[in-house]
Amino acid sequence: MSTHCTLPSPLGWLSISSNTDAITELRFIDATDNTDKNIEPATPLLKSACRQLTEYFAGTRRNFELPLAPRGTPFQHTVWQALQTIPHGEHRSYKDIALLIGNPGAMRAVGLANGRNPIAIIIPCHRVIGASGKLVGYAGGIERKSWLLQLEAAPGSG
Repeated sequence: MSTHCTLPSPLGWLSISSNTDAITELRFIDATDNTDKNIEPATPLLKSACRQLTEYFAGTRRNFELPLAPRGTPFQHTVWQALQTIPHGEHRSYKDIALLIGNPGAMRAVGLANGRNPIAIIIPCHRVIGASGKLVGYAGGIERKSWLLQLEAAPGSG
């Protein structure tokens, strides 16, 4: 069984989906998206996700405590697990993640897996930047990525 809800955020509306046991997707809803933006969380899991995201945006939460079940390949899951080890307020390069997963030649594949992360923010793909330190690629848009990194860098955040 799949359920979902929407949540307004400083970055626009978010759509959160879950199965009976875990969050399966968190994505940004753009203005052209026809997703219903008034769906209340119907399960305790979705209510918890909305509460934790609201706390994160308020700067009072650094880590999420939610079961996750993103859909993807075994390699993508390895990358997404590695992303979850990046501490709040820090960032890593694609090369750093490739080294972390023990596959130093996989920088491009890491970038592709990062871009296919189905659970934005909670699996912090926004914390991955280019080797030069520049902000590169983000499915939610560079402006959102920049905003998230600034939120996490703010004194007293979390």
